[in-house]
Amino acid sequence: MEIIFRIAADLTVVLHMGYVLFILLGQVSVMTGALCGWKWVRNTKFRLIHLMAILIVVGESWLGITCPLTTLEKYLRSRSGGASYGGDFIANVVHDVLFLDCRPWVFTTMYSLFGLGVVLTLTLCPPALFVRESLTVESDVNATS
Repeated sequence: MEIIFRIAADLTVVLHMGYVLFILLGQVSVMTGALCGWKWVRNTKFRLIHLMAILIVVGESWLGITCPLTTLEKYLRSRSGGASYGGDFIANVVHDVLFLDCRPWVFTTMYSLFGLGVVLTLTLCPPALFVRESLTVESDVNATS
């Protein structure tokens, strides 16, 4: 039974890394796409999900809440009977990348600045839904002039 908890803990770390990569690579993609004229980076659903993902991280940081994925991983590790990362290489690497040893204010600052960057790209390269609305308003104003 311990092996199941260990595998679940490792999968939780991989899921956590996926969440982090979605935020980081999503932002890089939006900025690159804005410069290259890629239309898909204006996808409203993607952009709102991306915004919510970073806002959750920023909110947790400001409120001093431990990430639920971290809590789950720690619980699963304790149930597996292990506290260290002496096992799987990939789980170790992912864990080491995710959990840097810095003071909490450093993370809060990094998350907040990154969140501001996401909001800034929302204004500089708005999602398609917001572009269409502004074009419709401009068309209505021009039509009545």
